[in-house]
Amino acid sequence: MRKITPAPLYPTYAELCELDSADYPALNDFIAISPSWSLNHWQWGKSFLEYTGRNKSVHTYDRFRNEIEKFLLWSFLEKKSPINELRKTDILEYADFCWKPPINWIGTSSQERFKLNNSYFISNELWRPFKMQAAKSQISKEVDKKKYRPSQQTLTSTFTAIIVFYNYLMGEELCHGNPAQIAKKDCKHFISDAQVKEVKRLSSSQWQYLLDTAVSMANEDPLYERNLFVIASLKTLFLRISELSERDHWSPIMGHFWQDEDQNWWLKIFGKGRKLRDTTVPPDFMPFLKRYRLSRGLSGLPTSGDNNVLVEKVRGQGGMTSRHLRRLVQCVFDQAFMRMKQVEGENKSIKLKEATTHWLRHTGASMEIERGRALKDLSEDLGHASMATTDTIYVQSENKIRAESGRKRKVD
Repeated sequence: MRKITPAPLYPTYAELCELDSADYPALNDFIAISPSWSLNHWQWGKSFLEYTGRNKSVHTYDRFRNEIEKFLLWSFLEKKSPINELRKTDILEYADFCWKPPINWIGTSSQERFKLNNSYFISNELWRPFKMQAAKSQISKEVDKKKYRPSQQTLTSTFTAIIVFYNYLMGEELCHGNPAQIAKKDCKHFISDAQVKEVKRLSSSQWQYLLDTAVSMANEDPLYERNLFVIASLKTLFLRISELSERDHWSPIMGHFWQDEDQNWWLKIFGKGRKLRDTTVPPDFMPFLKRYRLSRGLSGLPTSGDNNVLVEKVRGQGGMTSRHLRRLVQCVFDQAFMRMKQVEGENKSIKLKEATTHWLRHTGASMEIERGRALKDLSEDLGHASMATTDTIYVQSENKIRAESGRKRKVD
């Protein structure tokens, strides 16, 4: 019996929110030739992805869609078993499938799932659930799909999505257990990783060059006060770039800075996982806040009723998006790299060329660890769910001691 070629199941989040099944005849045809319970399971996936896009982000929707789509297609076409009847051994079988999928499930380029044709969305015949990226040297050659193997990160993403999917279905009382949660620890394709993890951060010297460059740019042109404020905030307040940006359900304003009865300053942040937290604002940061506000014609310090946006657009009204904020930071990174390269050489400055905005959060947190700040306090400022997360990412003291002792070894 000829194997059915997998077809896409879900469009973009915006299209899913307005989905009319009559507009997707190819999808309807595919569901019709799949097992009788496929439509029901497709609707489960649709509800989960709508929930994800609505309560998380479009980026998270895209990530989960890739994995849920693959999982459902496998259950439809390969396993031919409803996902609410799967057990641990079935999930491990799926992991084996993902480790070495059939060639007709593998593509070699990114393809859109559906194409608009005569007012209908038609499935793209070139789309495949798995993608094998061709190396530059192979672009003009046929890629050997038999060599496809997922990375450890991809495997982790696969299990994470399926576990979250089952948790959602359990909450909706559509499943009674989570076999993926049980199977993950027994998956033979995971490699136990005991490597030393290097935090992507700037050294004290690199950070000083970056800060001095930002201050110099702002002193020469008030337009760059915004750049200085963003860089100082990301590093000193341990912010993610999204936490400074304008979003659908949150607009950071000056009034989110507040002072308690002991004259301590705090900043209210809408963070990852749609969680509100308050992070401490040290006195050393306040001059940067003051000079930024004064450059905008505001008073030196904010009040609780200050509804001015935290980082205003260059043109127009409202706050900046994450993309625009990254551009502000990158502008200073580029200048700082050139300055440090001229004085210190490329080897010592290269990280300023490689760095992203998230390195500033890592840099600030790592420096706090080095100065001996309590892990519990730092973890709460970072917005981590537990101290274990902070410890895993940032605490490198034992490795430094190990490396120092290792330097004493002799050859003779």
